[in-house]
Amino acid sequence: MATCSTDLGALLGPNATAAADYICNKFSDVSFAVDNTYLLFSTYLNFFMQLGFAMFCAGSVRAKNTINVVLITVLDAAIAGLFYYLLGFAFAFGSPSNGGFIGRHYFGLRSIPSTSFDYSNFLYHWAFAVSAAGIASGSMAERTQFVAHLIYSPFFTGFVYPVVSHWFWASDGWASAFRTDNSFLFGSGVIDFAGSGVVHMVGGIAGLWGALIEGPRIGRFDNSGKSVALHGHNSTLVVLGTFILWFGWYGFNPGSFNRISNFYTSGNYYGQWSAVGRTAVTTTLAGCTGALTTLLGKRILTSHWSVTDACSGLLGGFAAITAGCSVVEPWAAIICGFVAALVLMGCNKLAEKVEFDDPLEVAQLHGGCGAWGVLFTGLFASEKYVREVYPNRPPGRYGLLMGGGGRLLAAQVVQVLVIVGWVSATMGSLFYFLNKFGLLRISAEDEMVGMDLTRHGGLAYNYSDEEEDESNKHATRVRKIESV
Repeated sequence: MATCSTDLGALLGPNATAAADYICNKFSDVSFAVDNTYLLFSTYLNFFMQLGFAMFCAGSVRAKNTINVVLITVLDAAIAGLFYYLLGFAFAFGSPSNGGFIGRHYFGLRSIPSTSFDYSNFLYHWAFAVSAAGIASGSMAERTQFVAHLIYSPFFTGFVYPVVSHWFWASDGWASAFRTDNSFLFGSGVIDFAGSGVVHMVGGIAGLWGALIEGPRIGRFDNSGKSVALHGHNSTLVVLGTFILWFGWYGFNPGSFNRISNFYTSGNYYGQWSAVGRTAVTTTLAGCTGALTTLLGKRILTSHWSVTDACSGLLGGFAAITAGCSVVEPWAAIICGFVAALVLMGCNKLAEKVEFDDPLEVAQLHGGCGAWGVLFTGLFASEKYVREVYPNRPPGRYGLLMGGGGRLLAAQVVQVLVIVGWVSATMGSLFYFLNKFGLLRISAEDEMVGMDLTRHGGLAYNYSDEEEDESNKHATRVRKIESV
């Protein structure tokens, strides 16, 4: 606050140094309280998305696996809480790091700063780690051993994801746009504001390898390789989960500013209210465009109006805009959502061709649309907004199509490549060895019956005796008719 005291003292006149110090200190205290409250509220919104994940996953799988998928959502949050506390936060933000690769301070939150990057930041980034883990789990729904989750989730949230977040979000990450020493990748650094690459691509690529190595669900493709739809059992839960995720995304994207109060610099007041609001608007427009484009596109392809397709398109638009939400114009967000829907439909079509089975379209939605979002930022980032959100960057490092040259786009391409390489080397190897030792996929018998009965001791939906008797009577009548 030295600048504040000096400038305010000049305004108040001579003999006003003490008054200026008092006013600026009070302003600093209030500003910190406001920022901390905003960050915690964004954290709560972000974490509330886990309920959305749980509902979306539950509705997207068959009824016989409902308990399994919601339990895994709880498991991911609990495991991330411990392992991000013990290791992950230190690897992600324990600066100074070792050559910008991995952090090495704050293990178990020891010696964490109490006035700057404090406990609220830990909690906020823990919620991000939980989201990434939930994304990875969705790809392998309905056929993955529970013990496999107990093994890969700690490794993912305690090491794999934190290392990537250090590269692109830490103040000294080797590809971070937040570097203060102007040692940027390609003189630019990567702009991934809220994590199209760091969160969505990392989770999506991890899920891709898990689903690819364990193979498709029984009955997903017939003997000729033709796709057979295994529909989720409850579209209402899918819609409920989608709206919860939509609501939570306003903590995911606008919340990534970490603060909302005014700042005092060189005698001028400026705030981030406009930037926070703009980020919420771009997020909304990309998601809405993705939903409508996917709905209409699938209507043309299948002759059906599908609510689940609209929900997937909405989330694909959100995943894509997450990287550039703070640095693009609202009209560009519409382009982002439109292309994200095309990417999602194209990836789904490719998945069918190669007999890849992902019950929640996680790899396609978060991996594919997340990658597009990273590249989109390199094309459409606005000079004005980049300078506003990243004031330490060198001039002329913004979107290619906005006149900023190709440096930012080159950095964004590098981000996509290194995330694919890192996650493939770590999570791909882990899933390979889990599969090799028989710890990844459940038996065919258990898969046919469903994991709720075979692994969790019951069904998600219980019927009264009268309903069960009526159901048995109906089944008996059907068998009699078939025998005739």
